[in-house]
Amino acid sequence: MTPLAVGRTAVLDRDEAVRLAATEYGRFADLVAGLGPGEWARPTDCPGWDVRAMAGHVLGMARMVASPGQFVRQNAAAARAGGGVDSLTALQVREQAHLPVPELVAALADVGPRAARGRRRLARVVGRLPLPEAQGVGGRREWWSLGYLLDVVLTRDTWMHRADVARGTGREPVLTPEHDGVLVADVVREWAQRHGRPFRLRLTGPAGGTWSAGAGGEDVECDAVEFCRVLSGRGTGAGLLAQQVPF
Repeated sequence: MTPLAVGRTAVLDRDEAVRLAATEYGRFADLVAGLGPGEWARPTDCPGWDVRAMAGHVLGMARMVASPGQFVRQNAAAARAGGGVDSLTALQVREQAHLPVPELVAALADVGPRAARGRRRLARVVGRLPLPEAQGVGGRREWWSLGYLLDVVLTRDTWMHRADVARGTGREPVLTPEHDGVLVADVVREWAQRHGRPFRLRLTGPAGGTWSAGAGGEDVECDAVEFCRVLSGRGTGAGLLAQQVPF
């Protein structure tokens, strides 16, 4: 990996970030509530995770940010297990694995509003502080503020996992310009800032739109969800689509 890049902070207004978080938790809970018994064991784009494990991770992460005690406990346990995001997410999957599916579904519906409020509280108190570990993005290490994680990345993470579950179960995710379009536009803004080159971009679907910067740049056109999948590392992109963005 190349040396550390500069710190990254959120661009989204916090009120909007909280609104997006609450809506996304609700949409994820609604999606899994409609799954049939045979769909929970289906594989996803995340290696080693089936739909059941992915839902467990989303629930564990939401519980972590809904409660200061859970925030401290989970991060301490992950540190004892070796540290890093992989240790944390593995812990979350393990800790929810015992829940019967109906309890898992009910817990996801219950925790969403509390998680969105908890993220607002945490961001107000510690949002300006850096994460204790540098994060790897596209072969580079960079520092994030806790506010960037809480206001931006955790909502993108839930959104992408909703897309993962929908893709794994053959369902169409609910997509609207007012919610998904705002999330995608924020991804585009960061993607453009990260690569810093001229471009013309057209994303299709309810979450899509058109963007451009400079002259004579690369033309990119694809589905909005697929664009985000590629930038997350779930697909392979050439040219400007090789620029990764955290999810």
